[in-house]
Amino acid sequence: MDIKTAHPMILSGIHKYFGRTEVLAGIDLSIPAGSVLALLGPSGCGKTTLLRLIAGFDPLDEGQIAFGGRTMATARTCVPPEQRAIGYVPQEGTLFPHLTVEGNIRFGLTRRSGRHERVKEVLALTGLSGLGQRFPHELSGGQQQRVALARALAPGPSLVLLDEPFNALDLDLRRSMCEEVIRVLRQTGTMTVLVTHDPGEAFAVSDQLAVMQSGRIMQCARPEDVYWQPASAAVARLTGAALFVSGQCRSDGTAYCALGDVHLHAGSPCQAGAAQIVVRPEQVQWTESGSGVAARVSYRSFRGDHTLIGVDLKDLCLDLRMPSLTAPALGAQGCLRVLGKCMAYADA
Repeated sequence: MDIKTAHPMILSGIHKYFGRTEVLAGIDLSIPAGSVLALLGPSGCGKTTLLRLIAGFDPLDEGQIAFGGRTMATARTCVPPEQRAIGYVPQEGTLFPHLTVEGNIRFGLTRRSGRHERVKEVLALTGLSGLGQRFPHELSGGQQQRVALARALAPGPSLVLLDEPFNALDLDLRRSMCEEVIRVLRQTGTMTVLVTHDPGEAFAVSDQLAVMQSGRIMQCARPEDVYWQPASAAVARLTGAALFVSGQCRSDGTAYCALGDVHLHAGSPCQAGAAQIVVRPEQVQWTESGSGVAARVSYRSFRGDHTLIGVDLKDLCLDLRMPSLTAPALGAQGCLRVLGKCMAYADA
């Protein structure tokens, strides 16, 4: 049976302790076969620890990990990493400096017929054709990461784990490299788990986004749902810029705040009473006239494709990011209104 397409990965009640410190506190996840899950969270939240448990590098203290139709780990049993059909790409890539690109890729393959053909296949798949005889020091950072990916893909794993493998690259290259790698993995139908602390990277490539904090999964859903309907104020802060505005929720699904009347998502945690209304900055629209809340531009900083502006309202000062072509001038007066629906939290 092809375990790449037949079975999900299921994590149930995962706990991990380092001494008396609980690092993972009851992780439950179900990852469909062939999909991409991004684990997003700050440093120290347990992302890499969870990845190491899935890989089999560390033992579980409580819970169960199953994929490929098999139970891979419990508190009492543990299938060795080499028997899990997993490809692992760590942060540094860890290529062997004394081996060529082909040598690095061939390292994880058994001495079976067709090894040469398999190396050629993954070289082509990862855009490395023609570079097989180079050594790691003769490659760019992005090329080295592709070699690490090719080495992980060569044995035909059912699952690939990516532990922030593009961290050493600059932001634009990191994001484009990540998207390229995920495209390759989707071509092979390989289930993928990506660890990242970059919301933009996580949103761009994942089918499911799991937000972690303090060893717990705060929310796991489609990237669009996590961004627009974060389960808590903490998730909202971890997944991008957010404006928190004090307001009053009404029973009709609306709320009033310094930005005027706003509509709430049906799943908003607070539906009545005092709350913090969460607005993504791009939801705030500036107009020179018309309906909305009167505002004045008190600060302006040009950043190329966008401009940061500070706007003074009657009871509030907000920092907004706007396209440079439409950003108002310093001192301009106009109106603000909120587009779309918002979330509200009683304890933000």
